[in-house]
Amino acid sequence: MTSTTSSESTQKAPAKDPWDLPDVSGLVVGVLGGTGPQGKGLAYRFARAGQKVILGSRAAERAQAAADELNQGGLGIEGADNAECARRSDIVIVAVPWDGHGATLEALREDLAGKLVVDCVNPLGFDKKGAYALKPEEGSAAEQAAALLPDSRVTAAFHHLSAVLLADPEIDEIDTDVMVLGEARADTDVVQALAGRIPGMRGVFAGRLRNAHQVESLVANLISTNRRYKAHAGLRVTDV
Repeated sequence: MTSTTSSESTQKAPAKDPWDLPDVSGLVVGVLGGTGPQGKGLAYRFARAGQKVILGSRAAERAQAAADELNQGGLGIEGADNAECARRSDIVIVAVPWDGHGATLEALREDLAGKLVVDCVNPLGFDKKGAYALKPEEGSAAEQAAALLPDSRVTAAFHHLSAVLLADPEIDEIDTDVMVLGEARADTDVVQALAGRIPGMRGVFAGRLRNAHQVESLVANLISTNRRYKAHAGLRVTDV
């Protein structure tokens, strides 16, 4: 019979490798706001990477028309109304316009219960000087989503992606990092892994949801960069 010393019994388990991410290839990805440029672009990239994708819209007919447009390459994307999209998906990306964000999520609270929700909405205003960040009462779009969806696991990601690049079939790789925020490592790991399904893209953990405002706000800076340089700028995080 062997005994365990106190030093052995209190020894900590090795830290988990931050790049040891789960296999998400079998998960169904739903995109609310899937008929808009960002949602449609994300749906196209995930379907092209082999994910099962469902496009959501307020009207199922509009969603199916957008899916049919993307399916010319045989991707198998389905269209549905937002509620059905939410119910049938394992991961639900919120890509609706900011002015409809709160009302959409409030209406889908029951359908999104138990789901992993990824909010990529950027609260922005525009005037003659260009884009500028808005600050929701809750602090950010992601925090508003968390407040409205108490029974969902809310994360934030995919804010800084160019819809033009996402939709371009001639581009095989999207050269960018995706900043992922959330409260549970298991959830952010899944979203990081999902980002990594798109060639050239990498998901990088960037903190808890309380840090989402500055991530969402940075889009205003990228819009200014793109206008000046006639570009579709993204982000890379160095030394990780």
